[in-house]
Amino acid sequence: MKYFLSALIAFFFVHSNAQQLEKSLLWKISKKGVKTSYLYGTIHATCDSVLDKNVETAMKATKQLYLEIDMDDSGLQAAMMKDMNMKDGQTLDQLASKEDYEALSKFMEDEMEIPIQYIKSIKPFFISAMFIPKILDCPMQSVEEHLMKIGKSQHEDIFGLETVEEQMHVFDAIPYKDQMDELVKSANDNLANDKKDFQEMLAIYKAKDLDKMLEMSEISENKLTSKFEAELLTNRNKNWIPRIENIIKNTPTFFGVGAAHLGGENGVIKLLRKQGYKVEAVL
Repeated sequence: MKYFLSALIAFFFVHSNAQQLEKSLLWKISKKGVKTSYLYGTIHATCDSVLDKNVETAMKATKQLYLEIDMDDSGLQAAMMKDMNMKDGQTLDQLASKEDYEALSKFMEDEMEIPIQYIKSIKPFFISAMFIPKILDCPMQSVEEHLMKIGKSQHEDIFGLETVEEQMHVFDAIPYKDQMDELVKSANDNLANDKKDFQEMLAIYKAKDLDKMLEMSEISENKLTSKFEAELLTNRNKNWIPRIENIIKNTPTFFGVGAAHLGGENGVIKLLRKQGYKVEAVL
């Protein structure tokens, strides 16, 4: 449940012609007057969440862990459930043709073993997130869970850069009809394109190539990728910068956010650099 908000965001990358970043997922943040901290690009669903030694060393050098949201919050699931339904009483059958709705209903029943009437009011994006285990086709692991395990072993506090409510409201800003269109496409091709895209994304992530991640948007068949980049990435990145600045004034911190948020002119790395921070790849 707690991966619904962010699991698919790993698909959403934005094209940029800017100078290429070094191939690294781990970045050191420093500036006079602040505590040296680290920024790490995560992947929310994977077959292998093992972290390399540089990440473990950076975790040891910091005193607290910040993820996109506080995944250690005991009230997280309840908070998510509160905002999973569409606004104004909208339902899935209102967002698609009768034929497409029936095809989706059959897919949910046959492949997910979920009668569609049980989920008719849920935002389509979150129903798409239910497909992640089938798309991944392996026991799902989470880099965030691994980071949390290390943080807890070091007796560190775990926080979120944004609230559950802030993240959930992103999917009210994206028209439900557009979300539904992508959901229907996934059902109609039995997740074939989703599986192809996800495997390509996993390979790029393993190569630590942030710029290649951005280029995926040019060939993606998912229209949410380019059409709603501002809602999914840019606006959130810009909201995080003053929060990050405030956090690292007093405490060396390890930040773990989806790798899609790192690259590009509006990515967290270059936004921090524009604020005068030295952000270096840890190779």
